[in-house]
Amino acid sequence: MADLHLEVRNLSKSFGQVHATRNVNLGVERGEVHAIIGPNGAGKTTLIAQLSGTLRPDSGEIVFNGHDIAGLPAHKISMLGLARSFQVTSIFLDFTAEDNVALAVQAHADHSFKFWKPAQTDPTLRDPARRALETVGLAGRADTLAADLSHGEQRQLEIAMAIATGPSMLLLDEPMAGMGAEESARMVELLRSFAGDHTILLIEHDMDAVFALADRITVLVYGEAIATGAPDEIRGNDEVRAAYLGED
Repeated sequence: MADLHLEVRNLSKSFGQVHATRNVNLGVERGEVHAIIGPNGAGKTTLIAQLSGTLRPDSGEIVFNGHDIAGLPAHKISMLGLARSFQVTSIFLDFTAEDNVALAVQAHADHSFKFWKPAQTDPTLRDPARRALETVGLAGRADTLAADLSHGEQRQLEIAMAIATGPSMLLLDEPMAGMGAEESARMVELLRSFAGDHTILLIEHDMDAVFALADRITVLVYGEAIATGAPDEIRGNDEVRAAYLGED
């Protein structure tokens, strides 16, 4: 029997007459990279929002690491070890790279942001921030303002902010968004280096990256999961090709 790190059962969310997710069932095995793909409007970001606690599901169950997290607020889910990066960059551009990561550590520890000034020298915040920056290849950019980082480096910084909180699972919403081929290739190698140490649930439009990284892939169409399987199975699935990947 598979060791499921995350299990989703009959998860549904509607906005008026629009079914953003409809009875989604999903199992993410511990240590795997599991990708969610689908056309625009398929419900991918809505699914991630429900898993991370920023959107409350209408019905269904979400079991993370043995805990029922459906409907829990985002900060409580984060404390259980589930970290999310966002599709749109969510860093503080006027802070250095290290400051951004230290703020993420501070927020996760439920410290008040009004104490930021003494926190600038607090080793319990700075040490994990530096380790996370080193992990993502930004150790040499620690003192650089986030605004002066390249787009690819900003996305690396977001990953550092997520892993600095010590999660066991990462929810990554389009980490390659807006990247060129060279930056995307670096991100693929970075995420591949996390394989085994972190379970990763990945939403991504870059199909080359998805098929290079994913152990398994789930396809969403109109809020429904129409297929789950290994990359070769998904490539060869007629329903998936017709609905999303294209006949070619």
